[in-house]
Amino acid sequence: MGSLGSAQGLLAGCLPQRLSLSSGPCRPRNRRKCSVQVAAHGSASHDALSDLDFQHIRRAAAVADGSAGLSQPHPNAGCVLVSQDGRPLCETFQRAQGTTSAEAQAVTAVRADAEGTTAYLNLEPGDVHGDDSAVQALLQAGVARVVIGMRHPLSHLRGHAVGLLRSAGVRVDVVGEARCDSSLDDEQATLQECLQANEALLHRAKFKRPFGILKYAMTLDGKIATSSGHAAWISSPISRQMVFDTRARSHAVVVGGNTVRRDDPRLTTRRDGGHQPTRIVMTQKLDLPEDANLWDVSSAATIIMTQRGARAAFQQRLRDKGVEVVEFDFLTPDKVAQYCYKRGYLQVLWECGGKLAAPAITDGTIHKAMAFIAPKLVGGVQAPTPVGELGNVEMTQALQLLETRWQPTGPDMLLTGYLPATTGLWGLQRGLVLPSEGSRLAAAPQEAAAHTPPAPTATGAGLLPKPVQRRPEQVAPFYKPWDQYGVLSNFTPHWVDMPTDSPSQQQAGEPQQLQRWPSVEHYYQAHKFASAAATDPAAASLVQAIRAASSPEEAAALGRRAEREQPHLLPPDWATVKLSVMLDAVRAKFAQHAGPRAMLLATASGKLGPLELVEDSPHDAFWGCGADGTGSNHLGRILTRVRSELLAHQLRQPEANSQWQLPQTKGSLTHSGIR
Repeated sequence: MGSLGSAQGLLAGCLPQRLSLSSGPCRPRNRRKCSVQVAAHGSASHDALSDLDFQHIRRAAAVADGSAGLSQPHPNAGCVLVSQDGRPLCETFQRAQGTTSAEAQAVTAVRADAEGTTAYLNLEPGDVHGDDSAVQALLQAGVARVVIGMRHPLSHLRGHAVGLLRSAGVRVDVVGEARCDSSLDDEQATLQECLQANEALLHRAKFKRPFGILKYAMTLDGKIATSSGHAAWISSPISRQMVFDTRARSHAVVVGGNTVRRDDPRLTTRRDGGHQPTRIVMTQKLDLPEDANLWDVSSAATIIMTQRGARAAFQQRLRDKGVEVVEFDFLTPDKVAQYCYKRGYLQVLWECGGKLAAPAITDGTIHKAMAFIAPKLVGGVQAPTPVGELGNVEMTQALQLLETRWQPTGPDMLLTGYLPATTGLWGLQRGLVLPSEGSRLAAAPQEAAAHTPPAPTATGAGLLPKPVQRRPEQVAPFYKPWDQYGVLSNFTPHWVDMPTDSPSQQQAGEPQQLQRWPSVEHYYQAHKFASAAATDPAAASLVQAIRAASSPEEAAALGRRAEREQPHLLPPDWATVKLSVMLDAVRAKFAQHAGPRAMLLATASGKLGPLELVEDSPHDAFWGCGADGTGSNHLGRILTRVRSELLAHQLRQPEANSQWQLPQTKGSLTHSGIR
């Protein structure tokens, strides 16, 4: 097994990913040399950052955006690898959550040429998988220097990779901290681009809410529709294409009931393939039409958020169509934002009318405005405006946007800016800086350290009962791969070698045949259709498509859609068999990967005993805890069982590198049809 002692420090690591919407630099320009010397940080050299360094970092920030629209938003990580003589060797970005890091891709692409190179990263590497794969890839390849545009904004990741690299003797320079012989102008422009590349992650880290963007199009006289409500089209095709692109960068798009009744929108990206945002409709009374474009969930999911008990029969009809309904005791924009944060969303685009926009601004749900202004006059005293009543009676109470930028979009003008409560990107960055980092930015008070469990002992073995209410320090919640306990998720980039046949099909004396799956989620989703694949060509093709999916996220999307649209392909007993399929795959993951195994074992001994493992999904009451925390948490319970088995094995064979054999699960799903 891997070293368990190292797991304590590794619980403060995570996996890099992507997201963003840009707005131009607005910091004051200064051509002075930024030659201020800061604390040494153990660097191997006192050489300063140059104009060329800043150029490569800005390129890494641009490259990091390469997965926009291909997959769900995630922390944007790009890598530019440059040779000792200054030649760019390759550029890489992370495609999706749970895929190979940009750093590992880069050194793999250039192989032996990585020796002595400089890696330019827009974002500090993150990893909560116990193996620090991005850092290890750089070290094993012999990368001599790493230049980082910004430290990771998540507290359990901030500074972790920087510290590991410096401890290994690698020179690490961080923009804003390292000495530079370029101008403040270049330094600020470089940091600005890095901040923009992960502006959603910055806001999520600071406010514990998804990055909220209010988008609207209005005429020159401030109207979003005529007095009759007609609004197609105010903005130009170029402006509308920018909206589609922004939707593709967002986890969700939010509208109110009025928009559904008046416009019957689709709220898609208008493109084939790639990521489609979830459509969210806020409606207190659920007074919506029986038929609407949003009730078609074949290409994008829809969630109705409403008051508890509203039109129960209609709720059921919507659920029968595949629409998800979430009820709140009191529906507000902030309650919706809290739910979206819990669901792991990074960015939410609010395309609502003025009646909903006003409370969303007032309660801090909106962080940025995105206003398209068309050169048109429509008039009308009763014509609606973008923002409803904010309660301001004097112009001095008006909200002054920060870091504003004007941009032509065809005949229109796009204005973007941050709401003053956010303090803008620069204010967010200053608020995340720790005094120990030696940044020239004003440092904020140090954040409380993330809880890190001590090394495990043999106590606490055995399957925990169904989840009970515990204090936060007694729980290890997990959901997204970049969470502190993200290694427990099915969406991590850890392959699993699984038998091609069930034990009953295996011939006596023959070696077990294994097949490699990219992740636990790939294996689980494909095995929904494994039985049918033996005789049904459509099911066989579906299994192979899931196995070939580029990320766990895409595998899940394929499997879930097929389950919804072709339920006849699932085995009749799937509701019970799926537990054993998941257990087999989870066992394999933690048996075959030392880093995740060490991380799982590190949860066995908290301050008050074993940490309860909780799949913290608010929308899944089977595998997770559900919205109210009363869900079955089957994935957490499976992990608890695997942890107990690992601890028992550790007692029998304490050698660190002993190979744990996979127990056979009774009632395992027959693996025929998977080759």
